[in-house]
Amino acid sequence: MALGWGFISTGGHPGNNIAPALTAANDGELVAVYSRDLGRGKAFAEKHGAKAAYDSIDELLADSRVDAVFVSSPNHLHAQHGLRCAAAGKHVLMEKPMTTTLEDAVALVKGCRENGVTLGMGFMMRHHLGHVQAQQAVRNGALGRVTLAQVQGGGGVRGEETPPPRTGLRAWWEDPVAMGGASSMMGTGVHLVDLLRFVLGKEVTEVAAITDGQTESRPLEQLVTMTMRFDGGTLATMCCGRIIPDNRNDLTVYGINGRITGRATVGGGLQGKLEVVSDTVNQTTVFPANRHAVFTAMLEDFHRAIQEDREPLASGMDGLRVVEITLAMIESARHGRTVKPSPVEI
Repeated sequence: MALGWGFISTGGHPGNNIAPALTAANDGELVAVYSRDLGRGKAFAEKHGAKAAYDSIDELLADSRVDAVFVSSPNHLHAQHGLRCAAAGKHVLMEKPMTTTLEDAVALVKGCRENGVTLGMGFMMRHHLGHVQAQQAVRNGALGRVTLAQVQGGGGVRGEETPPPRTGLRAWWEDPVAMGGASSMMGTGVHLVDLLRFVLGKEVTEVAAITDGQTESRPLEQLVTMTMRFDGGTLATMCCGRIIPDNRNDLTVYGINGRITGRATVGGGLQGKLEVVSDTVNQTTVFPANRHAVFTAMLEDFHRAIQEDREPLASGMDGLRVVEITLAMIESARHGRTVKPSPVEI
């Protein structure tokens, strides 16, 4: 039976990525959408084949055809909207970041558990086939002991000193409170940190970050560099931002017996190629470009998780861990010191 989806938000990401991916999925249908502007909601519903549009979240949650909700509202509203969905008995797939505070992240995980609904995260990079293969190679010991991982993501426009301010429906991206105290980290960095956690199968124990923001005069950064120590000793670097034109968007994992590199695999879709170079394996896999494939795989995995009563590939606890790391990054950048996240157990 198809999973009935509701969307909270009719912005660019749901329209450009999630709705088309849902159309391609084997087991889901878009039932209803919420927008503060009912006219915009109806236009979105007509374009993407939804059965209803609402300008009230309560009305969307009261629709019995809705089984799960994709929440893509402004960052600071994620916890509020996710908890309302859980209280209504709807499964929750949350766009990143899960929340802007640790307290909200804990409350959301607890609220979904207490209401018996599945909580998943929109970390679609876990579903890139190259990243899945990289994770399996690391787990199987193809590289031996992993010593270093590096990931970079983002972009920019040549000759553009500063990205233009976001306006219209995306104006909230310029609000430090709505964003959660970071910009590039919230937009791209959270994906990259989660990707490192996924591929390495380890947790971050120490963070040192330098940004071009997190100051009184410039609270939101456009460029982040971060060094992390993972349990077991592996070191990792992450760089992301909006002022790095011609960025390669690569992932590389080094071990004592070789390396794995995802060339241009770090992004919004299935793309690039994976190189595995070691004592036992030397191969390159090319992935034909398909923007929506990773999103479709994410939606299908979420449905299977509900059916099989298991956690999705990117769970609520994964979202919580990334919130902890993000807050550590902000603290490190503001105060110029190394920060050790304190993992919360629920």
